Amino acid sequence: MLANATVADLLRPCEKRLAGFYDIALIVGGSLLIGLCAQIKFFPFGPVPVTGQTFAVLMTGALLGSRRGSLAVLAYIAQGLAGLPVFAVASGSAALLGPTGGYLVGFVAAAYVTGLLAEKGWDRRIGTTILAMTLGNVVIYAFGLLWLCCLTGVNSTVLKTGLYPFIPGDLLKITLAAALLPSGWKLLGCAGLGADASRKKTEKQQ
Repeated sequence: MLANATVADLLRPCEKRLAGFYDIALIVGGSLLIGLCAQIKFFPFGPVPVTGQTFAVLMTGALLGSRRGSLAVLAYIAQGLAGLPVFAVASGSAALLGPTGGYLVGFVAAAYVTGLLAEKGWDRRIGTTILAMTLGNVVIYAFGLLWLCCLTGVNSTVLKTGLYPFIPGDLLKITLAAALLPSGWKLLGCAGLGADASRKKTEKQQ
């Protein structure tokens, strides 16, 4: 299989116009998936609810790659700012200016980081998948907690509302990703898609 390929790269058409439409479809599809998962709330209380959103963001990055993954998140944020009901709380600019704003911005960076690591093959083994997803979560928290500190000041409440409630869910999401991504690569390898992608790249270079 290609060393620098994501799952989405293996299915990308060779023809330039079709490849462009393919990329757009993935970006739009990824943004819609994030919006859908944002509505799945496990702990809907508090200023920052626990949802399936972060899992969708990190998986979108891992599956689509750094560029398409981060663009999918930007498209998701644009949809929310336009008034579509895709955010977990609030709507429009209120979501960015409120307690969830830092997390939303962090989603873009996290999708890029996770996608970049996936392009380096980190999503093909359980250990590196866990590490990639953990780093993605750390990026989200870095942005999210920093913004909460800007809104409320530096205090213990920030960790109680913006970090601790998410840890059990994040551990479950990381475990699920570690089970799905390497298994998916094994299935693709058995289907011979890796060899097909390698052949397409070779033909394109000639």
